Amino acid sequence: MTASTLTNEDFDRLLEAAKGALANAHSPYSGLRVGAALLAEDGSVHAGCNVESASYGLTICAERSAVFRAVTDGVRGFRAVLITTDRDGALMPCGACRQVLHEHAPELEVIAIGADGERVDTTIAALLPEAIGEADIKGEA
Repeated sequence: MTASTLTNEDFDRLLEAAKGALANAHSPYSGLRVGAALLAEDGSVHAGCNVESASYGLTICAERSAVFRAVTDGVRGFRAVLITTDRDGALMPCGACRQVLHEHAPELEVIAIGADGERVDTTIAALLPEAIGEADIKGEA
């Protein structure tokens, strides 16, 4: 576990945005609702929620939804992601989300908070050590 470097104001903004996204989650199959919010280096916040499909492979997680929304808005470079859910216990990003988060912010701070208040602070590097990235694909690593 890592201690958060966020200010109280940044944390509150992320939590509010993640909870707002959580309220919009579409999870008719699993019943698991997730909201995520990214804090960009420019201070902007970008939220996303999970959206399920009957064809599970087409489902999008909240973390990737937030990244894709930010990138669509032209934002690059992120400091932190906060993930919240409507179930007890902190929920860590899945493997696909870890990869996408790492590619967009290899130094990203990750905060996960469950409905019961359980909180885990870590980094994307700790969650996905030795991740493959752009340099590996281009043969520069």
